[in-house]
Amino acid sequence: MVESLTAGFVMGLSAGFAPGPLLTLVIAHTLLHGTREGVRIALAPLFTDLPIIVIATLLLSRLAQSQFLLGAIALCGATYICYLGITSWRARVPEVDAAAAAPQSIMKGVLVNFLSPNPYIFWLTVGAPTLVQTWQESVWASAGFLLLFYSGLVGGKIACALITGHSRRWLTGTAYRNLMRALAVLLVVFAFRLAIDGLHRLQ
Repeated sequence: MVESLTAGFVMGLSAGFAPGPLLTLVIAHTLLHGTREGVRIALAPLFTDLPIIVIATLLLSRLAQSQFLLGAIALCGATYICYLGITSWRARVPEVDAAAAAPQSIMKGVLVNFLSPNPYIFWLTVGAPTLVQTWQESVWASAGFLLLFYSGLVGGKIACALITGHSRRWLTGTAYRNLMRALAVLLVVFAFRLAIDGLHRLQ
């Protein structure tokens, strides 16, 4: 259980700091309209991910009796996490298009996150299987996984908004790069563990 909770927080934190449409929007709104607007955009996953989680978990629960399919999903998840690790290692500061960052409500962040493929891929290959596994241990383990994952995801983006609002230089410094590389190493470790689990299920 501890490993699943730790993995949830690390994956959430990595997604929180990883360059992408939502983080770009967070930084753009922070630079142009202040930290408060950036924080509002960072909250978007809390409004968009619930239906994705429910659908992915229901689909997976119907496949719970097939170890082969679960193994295949685990390998897909390991591949995806490894890909996230590689992209995190190579991550550069998101490019912000100031002209496209006109004042908008939180609905813009919700739309950007809802149309992004990343939440769907994560919950279908990694999130839902982990949620089902922790649920079999206890409901508190599942709740802890969700809490830690979104603490890392939303907290990471809020941290980006706060730090950007306080000092813009951190985006071009070594701190951001070192953080992403540390998270990349942890992601590859979790991908390796997930791949081993997938291979065991296939056998």
